[in-house]
Amino acid sequence: MRAIEDLLKTVASLREPETGCPWDIEQDHQSIAECLVDECCELLQTIDRLDMDHMEEELGDVLLQVVMHAQMAAERGDFDFESVCQVVNEKLIRRHPHVFGGGQTGDTAAVLQQWDQIKAAERKRGPEQTGRFKDLPRQLPALMFAKDVFKQIEKQAIPVDGLLNTGAIEARAESMDAARLGEELFEIAAACRARGIDPESALRRYTQKLVDTLDQA
Repeated sequence: MRAIEDLLKTVASLREPETGCPWDIEQDHQSIAECLVDECCELLQTIDRLDMDHMEEELGDVLLQVVMHAQMAAERGDFDFESVCQVVNEKLIRRHPHVFGGGQTGDTAAVLQQWDQIKAAERKRGPEQTGRFKDLPRQLPALMFAKDVFKQIEKQAIPVDGLLNTGAIEARAESMDAARLGEELFEIAAACRARGIDPESALRRYTQKLVDTLDQA
């Protein structure tokens, strides 16, 4: 793990008040938050293309953002990179008792069900939260946000009569493949462009309105 140690030292040097880089020193968690989004998008591009020549570099750029946030937190005495690794490692072990606890799980569906049960137990031990969709980050891209909201609707069997045309959704799911659905999504984006509507904002507003309505039901 020498390379990780070297990276941690490099980032700490960049943040050193007297000898570091002026730009790096000026940054805080919020000022570089968008950098993480940008780097993740660039990584996703290499994954979509299975571009192994550049995926390694983009993974490094994402890791740099993690290390930078950990360094900032360490300077404040909040946490550091080691504790970040420790927390996620403990979570992985805790949520995979069929691997690390001597238990047995039949298939992927059973593993996912077990994962959800463990997460639910963890939430009960944490601060009280309200709402059916409390675990969904509102900063997700609108399409991912919409997909995850519908996933929760299905998992929790939330009644959506009068709110969603479930028949049309099922018909699309049965009759369209990925290419046709992609074409339809593109046509919707193009129609938004023609009307001067931002499709990202339109979908986010609709999904948030649906979430608010279901949370109040």
